[in-house]
Amino acid sequence: MSGEKETLMMLDWSDLDSPPARPLSPAPAGYAPPADAGGLGEIDRSGARVSVDDKRMINARADVNQLLPLKYKWAWEKYLSGCNNHWMPTEVSMQADIALWKSRDGLTEDERRAIKRNLGFFAASESLVANNIVLAIYRHLTNPECRQYLLRQAFEEAVHTHTFQYIVESLGLDEGELFNMYREVPSITDKAAWALKHTRHLDDAEFATGTPEADQAFLRDLVAFYVVFEGMWFYTGFAQILSLGRRNKMVGIAEQYQYILRDESIHLNFGIDVINQIRIENPHLWTPAFQDEVRAMLKDAADLEAAYGRDTMPNGFLGLNAALCEQYMHFIANRRCAQIGLAPVFAETPNPFPWMSETMDLKKEKNFFETRVIEYQNGGALAWD
Repeated sequence: MSGEKETLMMLDWSDLDSPPARPLSPAPAGYAPPADAGGLGEIDRSGARVSVDDKRMINARADVNQLLPLKYKWAWEKYLSGCNNHWMPTEVSMQADIALWKSRDGLTEDERRAIKRNLGFFAASESLVANNIVLAIYRHLTNPECRQYLLRQAFEEAVHTHTFQYIVESLGLDEGELFNMYREVPSITDKAAWALKHTRHLDDAEFATGTPEADQAFLRDLVAFYVVFEGMWFYTGFAQILSLGRRNKMVGIAEQYQYILRDESIHLNFGIDVINQIRIENPHLWTPAFQDEVRAMLKDAADLEAAYGRDTMPNGFLGLNAALCEQYMHFIANRRCAQIGLAPVFAETPNPFPWMSETMDLKKEKNFFETRVIEYQNGGALAWD
């Protein structure tokens, strides 16, 4: 598939290419996770020391409060990568963006519409993501090294929400308009409603894994959360803002989106690894019918994103339009299918944005007096190629 390297968001594929773990036997009928699966139950004073064989992604038999011994080293490595990737939005100057936004002729009306719609979608989306992590996924994912990464991810989502607050405040935008778009703009509301519908089990206080039906529901919701919400729906917005940045417009926002994209690449890779590990440990869940259902979800999600692209860019602007964004989403959807072992949902589609690799390359040098240096102190620990 052409352009494959440049668009896979600089992910580290080593985890996905490593030999699969030995499948575990499915949980017996009627199995329910231990009462202290959340880590807050009574202490078993006679409990044996944790064995790696007792650790698993869901329905673990092991004490979830004991990080060591590690079973999924890839989860721990992603936690360390996230720590090496630390940044704050206020480190990025917004002066050039403020001047351009206030300039009468600095941006076209189509560019302004795309920026505001973009900020409106992301402003609430990051909070929805954080709520899912803190209130739902953490509760059902019964592995301490994965939970360690989720804590880091939750902090990063807070930083992303802070980013949009910082942008809105810097540009003097109507905060009520931007932060309430997810309830007022149909193309944004439709995506938020789809996400909430497909992650409803995660937020149900009465929901518990432990049966094939419940485990499959949890797996379905993880696909909706990680593969669609974070792995598909953010990328039209990334392309829009980074496209403007390439033309030296809204460079402060574009720089912050580069940092967000670096975070999201690890989020996505972690989520895909979690989904694939659950598949390995519970092969009975990945039935042909379930695979068809997941493929249909990804197609529906791509269609919703195409509608969002048409709304945000009714006329398009230099180098970008809704048709190209829809083509890009077909490319991304097929890649996500491949990452979780599914047949593609669209005909083979070339990547329409080969420039994304250069734009996403966060290791390039910048003039110190123009902006802060993109390469972080610990950034050398990250591998993106």
